[in-house]
Amino acid sequence: MINLIWLIMIIAGIVLAGIRGQPEVITESAFQAAQAAVKYSIELMGMMSLWLGLMKVAEEAGLIKTLARILRPFTKLLFPSLPPNHPALGSILMNFSANLLGLGNAATPFGLKAMQELQKINKNKDEASEAMCTFLAMNTSNITLLPATIIGIRLAAGSANPTEVIGTTLFATTIGFTAALITDGIMRRLHR
Repeated sequence: MINLIWLIMIIAGIVLAGIRGQPEVITESAFQAAQAAVKYSIELMGMMSLWLGLMKVAEEAGLIKTLARILRPFTKLLFPSLPPNHPALGSILMNFSANLLGLGNAATPFGLKAMQELQKINKNKDEASEAMCTFLAMNTSNITLLPATIIGIRLAAGSANPTEVIGTTLFATTIGFTAALITDGIMRRLHR
């Protein structure tokens, strides 16, 4: 469906440029957009490399295990069916941490690993377990303390104050995260 919407917008733009007698606008816009995409991608690559490196150092230094111990009561409440010290917990915490820093791209591999680990202990392989559903709700609505990717994009685009989105992002993601966990809890009780 989204491809159809994009196709309609592109065709409408081409037709409108043709009607106005300015077909060169399409070519100029396409080249400018391609240039901007490459520029932003390169600038974001540096930022993502930095954060992924820091997260790897934190993991190797044992910070993840420490974080897991601190957040154990929270994770036990959210994932009661998960055995203590299960490998999925480390991946869940890494995913949570990456999302907390606004690094959705960095969070994806950890999310995939967490789902693989959760699937290993899933009794019904054809259906998502409660832990998988909770993790999905948590992952898609995670709280973001520092929206690093957004700040990076705003910085690359020349924003005068790229960090001004922190407060509103924190507020919106906290509300979304809370709503997702409440809904997950309600659905879990209804499913039982």
